[in-house]
Amino acid sequence: MIEMKRPMVSKWIARPAGLLLLFIFLTATASAATLKIATLSPEGSMWMEKMRKGADQVAKETENRVTIKFYPGGVMGNDNAVLRKVRIGQLQGGAFVAGSLSQFFPANQIYAQPFKFQSLEEVDHIRQFMDSYIIEGLDNAGFVVFGIIGGGFAYIMSKEPVETVADLKKRKVWIPDNDHISQDSIKVFGITPIPLPISDVRTSLQAGLIDTIGTSPMGAVVLQWHTQIKYVMNIPLIYLYAVLAIDKPQFMKINEADRGIITRVMTSALNEIDIQNRKDDIEAVETLKSRGITFTTPSKQNLEEWYRIAGQASQEMVDSGVLPRDVVDKLNGLLEAFHSNKANGQ
Repeated sequence: MIEMKRPMVSKWIARPAGLLLLFIFLTATASAATLKIATLSPEGSMWMEKMRKGADQVAKETENRVTIKFYPGGVMGNDNAVLRKVRIGQLQGGAFVAGSLSQFFPANQIYAQPFKFQSLEEVDHIRQFMDSYIIEGLDNAGFVVFGIIGGGFAYIMSKEPVETVADLKKRKVWIPDNDHISQDSIKVFGITPIPLPISDVRTSLQAGLIDTIGTSPMGAVVLQWHTQIKYVMNIPLIYLYAVLAIDKPQFMKINEADRGIITRVMTSALNEIDIQNRKDDIEAVETLKSRGITFTTPSKQNLEEWYRIAGQASQEMVDSGVLPRDVVDKLNGLLEAFHSNKANGQ
């Protein structure tokens, strides 16, 4: 029997070919990334449609080196639960309301000073100058965000009419369980709020555990809280916003070119949400009115009391170190300039 010997050259050809394939595999694996992001936004909502569209665009432009997987509808829990999962690497980010990230960057609550704004015109003017401050602060705190997503004004909504501070003291007032700054500031009004996860609000309204909430018309309709309230005090309480935040160390593992694509595409997608939110909030007001919900306006005397105590709350946010004095002074200066220019027809 003749023994057939393999040509020696094949070993030397196969080895570099194998090494090349291994290198290609390792390179592809190292550059590929899946960003797992949780949100309370329900499947089928405008938010999810636009975020998924953005994710599809990211996958296309990065040739699937980066994919974004969403967990909508609160399946990963409330914001606190999502943040815990981000810390252990189970998730890479989430869509958060501002208060949820205040533990990392307290001054992101600059828009949460009670009764600071009276119109969306004011807000639009201030955001031109202050959004970047919030984005930079969150970045320094370890989160990459792609712009501010406005949620409109929160109003006091209740089962019984609230027109005076005394009325509010009689109510069982809800506040998000993860927003300790707002919990502290609202106590200036002489109430002890009831902290609960957003997911528990509707059932708590039904059960009578709470009877007063602060949210936007759009939020009330989307979350079906409007089925449990009868009155809205028609004075803006605070300006709400949210962010899509990615854990910065995880984000920085993605190559620079792909990070640029993600930032460009998702910033555009979230800007579309920001614009659409404004339209949806206006429609939500009409929905509330069509359901027979009564909008009340406090008297001039009662308004003065609301604003006086709100000023104390803002001052305490500064005195406690939550909000830097220079940043609050800048915001106040911008508001004064806005009203001055408007009075002069500019």
